[in-house]
Amino acid sequence: MSQIATENSTVDELDYALTALDRCDQCGAQAYIRATMNNGDLLFCAHHGAKYKEKLSATVLNWHDESARLLEDRNS
Repeated sequence: MSQIATENSTVDELDYALTALDRCDQCGAQAYIRATMNNGDLLFCAHHGAKYKEKLSATVLNWHDESARLLEDRNS
């Protein structure tokens, strides 16, 4: 997986936090993963993100994964 660099920053610095309004493109559950592709973003729940991560790894520009938030909620 690679990152896109602009003049002064990388994609990681420009990432935004996913919210409850962001939904998985496969099943409609809350999205915790955003895969940035050449032609746009794909949003996935933790399950579908894990399912497609290996397949998309050759073409994805940035993989933003917030699925660790699921574990944080359990420990609160």
